[in-house]
Amino acid sequence: MNRHTRGALALLVAMALMGRSAYADEVEDLEVVRQTTINLIYALVDKGVLTNDSAQALIKQAEKSARKKVEATRGSSEKVVRVPYVPESVKREIREQVKQEVVAQAKSEHWGDANAVPEWVRGMKWEGDIRVRYETDRFANTNALPVFFTNNGQNVSNSTEQRDRTRVRARLGLLAQVTPGISAGFRLTTGNTLDPVSTNQTLGTYENKYSFVFDRAYLKLDPWPWLTTSAGRIPNPYFATDLVWDDDLNFEGISAGLRKPDYSLDTFRPFVTAGAYSLQEIEKSNTQLAKNKWFLGVQGGFEWRKSNETRFKIGLAYYDFLNVKGIPNPNGSPDPGGPYDKTAPLYRQKGNTVFDINQDNASATNTIYALASDFKLINLTGALDLGHFDPFHVILSGDYVKNIGYNQTEIVARTHLTDTSPQVTGWQGRVTVGAPTIRDLNDWQVFFGYRYLQRDAVLDAFTDSDFHLGGTNAKGYFIGGSYGLDKNTWLSLKWLSADQITGLPLAIDVLQIDLNAKF
Repeated sequence: MNRHTRGALALLVAMALMGRSAYADEVEDLEVVRQTTINLIYALVDKGVLTNDSAQALIKQAEKSARKKVEATRGSSEKVVRVPYVPESVKREIREQVKQEVVAQAKSEHWGDANAVPEWVRGMKWEGDIRVRYETDRFANTNALPVFFTNNGQNVSNSTEQRDRTRVRARLGLLAQVTPGISAGFRLTTGNTLDPVSTNQTLGTYENKYSFVFDRAYLKLDPWPWLTTSAGRIPNPYFATDLVWDDDLNFEGISAGLRKPDYSLDTFRPFVTAGAYSLQEIEKSNTQLAKNKWFLGVQGGFEWRKSNETRFKIGLAYYDFLNVKGIPNPNGSPDPGGPYDKTAPLYRQKGNTVFDINQDNASATNTIYALASDFKLINLTGALDLGHFDPFHVILSGDYVKNIGYNQTEIVARTHLTDTSPQVTGWQGRVTVGAPTIRDLNDWQVFFGYRYLQRDAVLDAFTDSDFHLGGTNAKGYFIGGSYGLDKNTWLSLKWLSADQITGLPLAIDVLQIDLNAKF
């Protein structure tokens, strides 16, 4: 109950109690008002809006106020308090008006409902998870030394020494309903602003604290059940696997999706998703000629639901990365500060063909590696969920990608590289058996998969950061499983074994043991 309602009730009680000093022929009418008000207070106690102590305190406060008023009037020349006559119809109207206002406020504010929360809180949905991981990275004895990879522009700082580390990931997300068709999403996570494909924090910082960064911040508009649009830093809107996109990656831009609403019972459910996303904003000038980098994507497909037991989904996507290839700085360019320095990517893992954009600049003393190829990807993704043995499922998934933007002749002319044979395809297959998601005690899941990802099939910056410790030009298998320890708590284990496809030998095995919880 708010302070205005309480004040009104106190006033009514005071008026009722003051009736004790009125003329005898008016006492009966005032007693009716008094009893009505007091009964209303006790009715609120019965409904749980007020506690009995609060009600008694309210009545005592009103009685005290009324007695002070009476004492004051007794000391004046007029020894009695005269109360004007209030017709029965007016009193009835006042009682009904107060009753309607109190009842309306009680309904709107959920008085007496122990589980009730304010309207603005009910429109907010929180979610989060935490993961503690032990990871060991093992390297083959036959691997080339790191210096040889560095001399070829590859980001390999360790290729021989086993590494053991403990890592933690914590994420907290909020989806706030602004209106029935507009919502705002935010997510905080561990990690840093330098690595777009990892939210892990490695333990062992001499007890120092961790950073929290904004992983997502976007507006979502749902003007119709079949249309969804999002703008800002948004979750990946495409149907995909980690062959092309790491699971921790988010996009910066705007996307729109057309699809059947979730409550649709149609067997055939087509969908289309399209969007434009900023990779790097570059301020152009007379001395800075690099252009803004963008990524455009469109995907079409359908989901077929024969029943709750069997589902099939397939999507065909085209991803076009604009202005991501490097452009050589002309001879005589400033060092540093060449006009095309910013054609080099802000972030890379390893694998893509790169070249030194200062190779033709005789005045340059520093080396700047940039991508040799354009990237225009055709990506076909499919998944078949067989739930005939529900609650256990057999899920088959596959992914194929090809970079049709690779032009060997143009690359040789611009980069002067000799090893430019096209390495532009990738594929992955996976079989999962068990619960589709781990939710309860004793839920379990096992999986096995194989991946083959050539050098320039995808941008090495955005693919899975665990397999081969990130990047492209890798092949191998992965196997693992999960087991539910309690509700929304599970233990998982994953083994990834990968080798380099072409070039210097680099074999890496990764073991990950995770304890997960979500809420």
